[in-house]
Amino acid sequence: MASAREQLLSLIATKSFKLGQFRLSSGGTSDYYVDCRTTTLDAQGARLVGEVFLHEIRQQGWKPQAIGGMTLGADPIAVSVAIASGDIHAFLVRKAEKQHGTAQRIEGFREPGARVVIVDDVCTTGSSTIQAIEAARAAGLDIVGVMCLVERTEAQGRPNVEKAASPAPFVSLFTDRDVRQEHLRQNAG
Repeated sequence: MASAREQLLSLIATKSFKLGQFRLSSGGTSDYYVDCRTTTLDAQGARLVGEVFLHEIRQQGWKPQAIGGMTLGADPIAVSVAIASGDIHAFLVRKAEKQHGTAQRIEGFREPGARVVIVDDVCTTGSSTIQAIEAARAAGLDIVGVMCLVERTEAQGRPNVEKAASPAPFVSLFTDRDVRQEHLRQNAG
């Protein structure tokens, strides 16, 4: 049987990767689109995301107390990892502070000084990941690592995220090339 990582790549290539002409949120265009929510919100996909992210977090030796990122892309990832781990809490970063109630920008776990991992589903320019990093630091969280499910390498967002995350490392589980290659393999012949 294929590893959880191989199964997750296969699922992303099947459910989340499309070839064609697409306008990106960054304003650019691309000959492919990756919508990871169709994988991260899938029952099997959510289980695999939790397992694969958790395995990588443990491999990195980060030992976070919580995991989270910018809503909406990071939400299912954070919850999947929390469930898979049994001891890593989840938090969500809003695009802006609530204008009612407790007026929080971060929902869920938010203990100042806690070790956390910032996650995102797709990293293109890195702007949403960077916003989550800045919000977490403003809340007093200690970022020990940053991860994304799929990195769009052609957009070259990695240096932006690495600079914002420093000294914490940035890890992408898959690149757009990995997903494209698996998509083409599945659809060959």
